[in-house]
Amino acid sequence: MKENRKKALLMITLIAIFCIVMALIDGVLKANYFLKSVIKLVLFLILPALYAFIDKEIKIKKLFIPDKKGIKLALVLCILVYAVILGGYLLLKNVFDFSQITGALTKNVGVTGRNFIYVSLYISFVNSLLEEFFFRGFAFLTLKRIAGRKFAYIFSAAVFAIYHLAMMIGWFRPDVFIIIMAGLFAGGLIFNYLNEKSESIYPSWFVHMFANFAINTVGFILFGIV
Repeated sequence: MKENRKKALLMITLIAIFCIVMALIDGVLKANYFLKSVIKLVLFLILPALYAFIDKEIKIKKLFIPDKKGIKLALVLCILVYAVILGGYLLLKNVFDFSQITGALTKNVGVTGRNFIYVSLYISFVNSLLEEFFFRGFAFLTLKRIAGRKFAYIFSAAVFAIYHLAMMIGWFRPDVFIIIMAGLFAGGLIFNYLNEKSESIYPSWFVHMFANFAINTVGFILFGIV
């Protein structure tokens, strides 16, 4: 029991440090997208995998074993999530000003209409996988075994939402920002639920991927590409 507490505290500390570093890179240093992606690969995949290699009791290979039942439910949610996000934008585009998003992306990380298609592909397939491995595989499924189910649920969803804080500073009005943060926290809880049944990251990865597809569709509209 005491050993588990030490392991849980170490994992929680590492997860918090990795998120803080990424937040500083996003919100303070405002590194270009390529550099930020490389650092994120190290923090969200390589270092957690190295930690699992050192601690033989952590089995991350199980996270990549697909479960057909979990994937079927995820595919239904994929379509629903895409429709809700895109539909929400279309309904609210005349209520809230979303134009500042493209300016913030260009100013902070160098994303423009010219390179957005490449960035969108990375975000949809690679970035979503990194985040699902880190927040759901490492910060939830792995942490749950040593810190308890309830704590892992809340902690992983909270750090997932907070992590996006620095990334989206200046994108939205405060009221819209609060709604999005609440949505991210709720989304983190739902992702945890999807993965808990299958003990893999595939269900949440697919849903996350389609959420990014919808967000990128909005990006294409805002950048005037479509």
